[in-house]
Amino acid sequence: MHLLKAALLDDNKEQLQKNQHFIEQNGLAIVVLAQTTSEGFLKEVALHRPDILFLDLNLGDSYMTGMEVAFQLDLPVLFVSSNTAEYIKEIEKLKREHNLCVDHITKPFSEQEFVKTTERFLKEINFFSKEEYIHLDFGSSKRNKIHLNTIVFLEANKANGAQSNNKTIHFINKKSENLIDFSFTKMEEKGLMKTQFITIHKSIRVNKHHIKLYDKKNEEIEVEIFHPKEKTTTYRLPVSENYIAEVKQFKK
Repeated sequence: MHLLKAALLDDNKEQLQKNQHFIEQNGLAIVVLAQTTSEGFLKEVALHRPDILFLDLNLGDSYMTGMEVAFQLDLPVLFVSSNTAEYIKEIEKLKREHNLCVDHITKPFSEQEFVKTTERFLKEINFFSKEEYIHLDFGSSKRNKIHLNTIVFLEANKANGAQSNNKTIHFINKKSENLIDFSFTKMEEKGLMKTQFITIHKSIRVNKHHIKLYDKKNEEIEVEIFHPKEKTTTYRLPVSENYIAEVKQFKK
């Protein structure tokens, strides 16, 4: 597998060198930058163009935290810190709103623990990089190659036989199609990951990138789907009570 370029940031020089040694000794990535201050790190990142980040969270300088660096650079990140528990909500927000591969390991850790965590992190990055396209069987044709970001939402197709797990899939760039015997419980096996497709109703799964707004008063979200004459049309979907908290959190 092609090695990714990694940039490391930790205000503890000894820990920084240890992390770099673990990465290089185990052939996990190519370290192109290792810095102890966020200011120096950000100045050099543009020159080295890393693919992934290994960031401490609390840094000695007052310029910027590791979390702020992660939000600014918008790259896959493994947080290597002693206080990850304090940042869990922000880590979840980074994953949710930026759709990034994000993981963390809490200090202190052994080399084996660091290597296993990093390997899992890299596998996730590799998986998502390959899964921009998926293949789906429609009622009219088999193994259709579909770009994930063209899918707006999926809903149970009661009119055409909900008993057989039929679903309707709606797109931003083409007409809707029927998915025959398609189970929501096996969406991830098809490449439709829970990190991208959220549940707003027991019979509806929505691509979070297509949510335009959340109407608190009517408990609905707004999306746009394909329309043959007008290209797209606005569509409103109900948010059931069980999933309101999740939608509100996502739309913060």
